[in-house]
Formats: sequence, structure tokens, C-alpha cells
Amino acid sequence: MTFDDRTLTALIDGTWPAAGYRDLGPFTLREGRGGGSRVSAATANGPATEAEIGAAEAAMRDWGQTPIFMIRPGDAALDAQLAARGYEVFDPVNAWACPVERLMDRQIPRVMIFSVWEPLAIQREIWAQGGIGPARLAVMHRARGPKTALLARFRDKPGGAAFVAVHDGVVMLHALEILPHQRKQGLGQWMMRGAAFWAAEQGAHTLAVVCTKANTGANALYRSLGMDTVGAYHYRRPRQET
Repeated sequence: MTFDDRTLTALIDGTWPAAGYRDLGPFTLREGRGGGSRVSAATANGPATEAEIGAAEAAMRDWGQTPIFMIRPGDAALDAQLAARGYEVFDPVNAWACPVERLMDRQIPRVMIFSVWEPLAIQREIWAQGGIGPARLAVMHRARGPKTALLARFRDKPGGAAFVAVHDGVVMLHALEILPHQRKQGLGQWMMRGAAFWAAEQGAHTLAVVCTKANTGANALYRSLGMDTVGAYHYRRPRQET
């Protein structure tokens, strides 16, 4: 199983959408409104001239954003152009996916994973502790397809929260956050299984997630669950603005 550049980008846009989109030359620009790189990065739809890169930079600044570009495997030329302009690499990302049935081999213990929409106050509090604030909650509300917020409990206490949404038969999980004092209890893998069962209820065939390569714990979790690496990308931003 692999996702090509456009499939993965469409999946992210469909389940974690920007506030606005604009096509400018060979680029698709995203208005993030503080929602993070995933909803703020420009992507290339073909080769770009230096002038077209400059126009994209100016348009992102007009939105009050630092210029950020998502670099996918097919973007080697753009990657080199941005490097020559003084852009640095940050947040290399892995994409993971598997058939939903792969994570439905074990029944989830009773009263451990709950699915609700809209998010409860306790879920918002859990996300806030992990740095997921109002701007990212706004991203969740913008997702147009079927979606839900998962709540994990352990020993009758809240343990974690996550957001999942459907696009074109694939469910993508975002914003997985486990409270520090509830970690190492297996809640992460139960959250993923909860997402898989919810995905099956929606008629979806695949569960996907992205995380930074630096997040060794999350990557180890997805690997241990038998998920496959199906894509990768990184971002570039102007070095002097970090």
C-alpha cells in the first residue's frame, strides 16, 4: 500500500482542512489561521520558476503567514530551489496506513474508548494540555465529511483524545494526545483500534495517520500495530524567520 503525492495531500486536505485555498501559478496555497504547518503549507502542482516562488511567498505573507512549502517525493527540484533561497528543512513526516480490519482483531475493553461529536469539554482540555488549542479545534470543525472525537478512559479517569475524519474511503486520525500520567498504559493502541472500528462503521477501508519522524514513540506505536509506511514529506521555511 502506498499513497502518491496527490492522494496523500488530498487526504490531509479532506480531513484536516485549511481555512482557505488559492491556486497561484503552479502552487496551491493554504490559509492556516494559526492551525499549524499542515494547513498553512503551499504545495506544488508542477515545476516552478523563481518568479512563481516569489509570488507564492508574497501571497502567504499577505495572509500574515511565514512562507512554508510542503516537499513531497516528487518535489526534488522545488526542494533544491528553496534550499538555494535559504530555506531550511523542518518536521520531516512519515505517513502510516493499514486496512481497518488489521486493527479490528481485538475487542476494545468496555468503557475505554468513546466516540462523540462535538468534542466534550474534557477532550478540549486534554488537547489544550498538548498544545492543541482553538485554531486546531477550528480545523476539526471545518472537516465536512463524517468525523468524530475519540475519548479514552483508563481506571475510570480520562486518558486521551483524538480526532478522526473520513475522505474517499480512508479515515485519518489527527491530534492524538494522551495525558502524561496515563501514558504507558496502552491507550495509544486502543485509540487506534477505536478509530478502526469507527472507520468500519463509516464504510471506510483504510486507516491512516501522519506524524513527525522525530516522534519516535508514535512511530513505534504505528509500527507495532502492523501499519505500513505509505508516504513521507517535509517542510521548508525561511531560515532567518525561525
